[in-house]
Amino acid sequence: MQNDERNAGVSPIGTTLETLAATISQRKAATEESYTHRLLEGKLDSLLKKVSEESLETCLAAKETDLIPEGEQQAASTDHLRYEAADLIYHLMVLLSRFGISNDDLAAELNARMTPEERPHGARVMGQDHINRGK
Repeated sequence: MQNDERNAGVSPIGTTLETLAATISQRKAATEESYTHRLLEGKLDSLLKKVSEESLETCLAAKETDLIPEGEQQAASTDHLRYEAADLIYHLMVLLSRFGISNDDLAAELNARMTPEERPHGARVMGQDHINRGK
């Protein structure tokens, strides 16, 4: 597949993540046939195992990509890395949703880690009174 074919159309990450978050939220009310529903409502350890598994697979794909010289094989490996990263993000979003952490909450946390000059204009920042670092 040519790069221009792959990039035909726009896929803004914010819109994609918001749509995915909405779908995950809707699946909470789905039946047991829904994989997402089972992750949201089932045993927490099952979901944590998937997040751990997908994290490891993403790391391994990155290492594999780093070891391959430039060329077609590296392009295939980069595709694999992107695939694994998408799995990780999906499972992480399910985990956050299970605990009521919204995309906006996550964005506010990330914004709090940026300097005022770096963060988006008017962006919400997670206040210090909301931050508990496991203390």
